[in-house]
Amino acid sequence: MAATPRTSFDFDHLPVTDQPFENALEKARNGERLTVDDAVELLTTGTDTSGIDLHRKEQVLEAADQRRSEVVGEVVTFVANLNNNITTACNTGCLFCNFKDSAYLFEKNYTGAHNGFTKTPETSRKTVEDALDLGISEVCSVSGLHPSLVLNSEHREILDSSPENHNQLQYKPAKYYHTDPGTYCDQIHAMNVENVHVHSMTPEEADHAKRGTDWNYRKVYRELKKSGLNSVPGTAAEILVEEVRDIICPGKISSTDWVNAMEGAAAENLPLTATIMYGHVENEMHRAMHLQVIRDLQDRTKMIKEFVPLSFVYPNTPLHKRGMVSGGATPSEDELMMAVSRLFLDNISNIQSSWVKFGDSQGLKMLSCGANDFMGTLLSEEITTRAGGNFGQFRSFNEYVDLITTIGRIPAERNTTYERIVELDLDQPPFGPTLGPRANGSPMLSKSPTPPISY
Repeated sequence: MAATPRTSFDFDHLPVTDQPFENALEKARNGERLTVDDAVELLTTGTDTSGIDLHRKEQVLEAADQRRSEVVGEVVTFVANLNNNITTACNTGCLFCNFKDSAYLFEKNYTGAHNGFTKTPETSRKTVEDALDLGISEVCSVSGLHPSLVLNSEHREILDSSPENHNQLQYKPAKYYHTDPGTYCDQIHAMNVENVHVHSMTPEEADHAKRGTDWNYRKVYRELKKSGLNSVPGTAAEILVEEVRDIICPGKISSTDWVNAMEGAAAENLPLTATIMYGHVENEMHRAMHLQVIRDLQDRTKMIKEFVPLSFVYPNTPLHKRGMVSGGATPSEDELMMAVSRLFLDNISNIQSSWVKFGDSQGLKMLSCGANDFMGTLLSEEITTRAGGNFGQFRSFNEYVDLITTIGRIPAERNTTYERIVELDLDQPPFGPTLGPRANGSPMLSKSPTPPISY
């Protein structure tokens, strides 16, 4: 199946190399460290031909699956976790996103209806408390950039003292909003119930948490760690090439700032994840360049625990509504992105397949394209769903066992950092989590819980 053409934009970086596909494939099979040109050849199945060559594609997938087997074996891991996103309020204006709601909708002087929400720290704590009884070991929180959100009380005082800069800094005091989200440190502290693992504060959120100050990212993450932050999600990466970011997220932090934030978190000994969000306006050269940034970052920090390729979900996004894209990545592109991630990122052991992005069938296929992790239970998933995804918001342990065993692999529960991996005893159904603060092996919910209330 041919790749979706992405020729509408006048990019400086194009998927053109002098490296033969056969050479790149041989290097991949031999475990040699790949170059950007090698990755482009593998992602395109050769720049000497148009479209994706299905025979060559299978060769790339086989090499990646073999590497996966050598690095992590036959276990497929997943985590018992909860998504607790704090707010949809955001004025950044990323064109790939339909999660956000303009922040003015949440102000007291706005009386219209909307489907967004903002949670107080007390609401976040109650949400986590309830989920602990289901056995979760992790709470993941990735949110919009609410104008009143600040790092802590010191940060609020700094911003309140210079009202003339509020518009420039995207700051508006909480008194103007129906719901006060508190500070980032308040929210992290609220979610840290019984030492459940708190996975939160993307580089973009960390940047929001230092605006108007001379603080560096390390200071921000130091304060968050004191409040209970345990690890950092490397989302907000999208494509770490500026000519792509200038189109899809011109208001977002730069690639350099994203890397600096990740290094700041790593300096505080906070484990990291990393992502790529592909299948929109970028081409294969951009994807390969992104992988190079991630591999270099890992060479320096040694703190990235997993890499997650995220296929762009387009139907409800501004990119699609404005006619800038006509669709997302094809299944063949998804498979090659997963495979080349495994082959290129020789310093990251765990590659994740997202059933929220791919669905069950394609998600399982990814486990034969280099992936070894199958995401988490989530309990609630709002970001992809609001963008037009339709693969659900919840996954039980019993479902995981059924899916993973159909491809002959071994299901295992993990914690966030992969330091604890427990294979499930297939002779002892029903299956449930064991690694959370209140987990005792009892099954989780048998069906998706009620969607979160809008605030």
